Amino acid sequence: MGIITSFLETLADLARQSGIAGFLVDGGWKNIIMILISFVFMYLAIAKGFEPLLLLPISFGMLLTNLPYAEMYHPEFWDYGTITESSGAVNDHYIDYGRILQHGGLLDILYMGVKLQIYPPLIFLGIGAMTDFGPLIANPKSFLLGAAAQGGIFFTFIGAAVLGMSAAECGSIAIIGGADGPTAIYVSSRLLSKTDNIGVGTIALAAYTYMALVPIIQPPIMRALTTKKERSVVMGQLRQVSKVEKLIFPILVTIIISLMIPSAAPLVGMLMFGNLLKESGCCDRIAKTAQNELMNIITIFLGVSVGATTRADKILTIQFGEVILLGVIAFSIGTACGVLLGKVMYLVSGGKINPLIGSAGVSAVPMAARVSQKVGQEEVPTNYLLMHAMGPNVAGVIGSAVAAGVLLSIIKV
Repeated sequence: MGIITSFLETLADLARQSGIAGFLVDGGWKNIIMILISFVFMYLAIAKGFEPLLLLPISFGMLLTNLPYAEMYHPEFWDYGTITESSGAVNDHYIDYGRILQHGGLLDILYMGVKLQIYPPLIFLGIGAMTDFGPLIANPKSFLLGAAAQGGIFFTFIGAAVLGMSAAECGSIAIIGGADGPTAIYVSSRLLSKTDNIGVGTIALAAYTYMALVPIIQPPIMRALTTKKERSVVMGQLRQVSKVEKLIFPILVTIIISLMIPSAAPLVGMLMFGNLLKESGCCDRIAKTAQNELMNIITIFLGVSVGATTRADKILTIQFGEVILLGVIAFSIGTACGVLLGKVMYLVSGGKINPLIGSAGVSAVPMAARVSQKVGQEEVPTNYLLMHAMGPNVAGVIGSAVAAGVLLSIIKV
């Protein structure tokens, strides 16, 4: 009889410790909702092709972190503590990484790469190694369009502040307007803490959702702000860019931006280093590694670990709805600012510049440039705006990194 009783008690203990039992405790229903939401994002990634390379890892990370008792991610480990430095200064943003290394789960360990700002710069390294800045060098005026498209970031920052959000939340939401996922993750991971009502995962989900929706969101704005005559402009062929120019460009940009906005140096520096590897022609093996193996590995780590932060207490809130709304406003204003400056350049150039390329100033590369071409070809089927739009598009990558540096400089945490 004692053996049977012991066996039954063991079964009862196993049942109490099972994840199924975890769904039955207070708040367990929220985990079920979050798992269902993760299924929706998996569907969008797999069936609809919405930014699958990052949306699928993020959604699977969301699934893992909301499985009861899986112990893969511990949000309490990431609460800021207070410690007195050897110099006597009080650091109230202290995270005990030793504790995380000793007692953290798999996703805690991977998330260290986000919190220590390792993954986003490495993603930028890979982006730089895959990017051709030739169209931007050939037409330096594209820098202006890339800068204008960052207007959505700063308008939304002010709007979020009016709604009473903290400076860290304002900056994290506003950066969504740059349409650059790694930059959004970089900024939010630097700014947000446990006391904020939104998390890094929330920002990442919003950023990559809107990046995937570029072909849906941008065209109506572009058509509304331009005339048929403006959309029909056929631009001349870009000049040939020399190898020397392509070698000088990343070095010069790194120096200038890093001296002006030091906070932007990690992102811009890695972006330009990757591009220099590509353009040098003497580091093909390293450049290909940055483009492929390294990029793929970091993408997996970044996506899964960011997905781990999408806990129910951060997603199933009114604040999440505000993030989604402000995110689309930021992105829409950024698109509009680029197009409006494009209209100004159209007038100044005597009708030689198609305003549609201004919408590509957001840094969703190369999707935004393709949208510019698609809308242009609705008016003139033989109009090829892609290379002209790539100039503002890659300028937008630099612009979003600079905007991130500005936000990090003015927001003190």
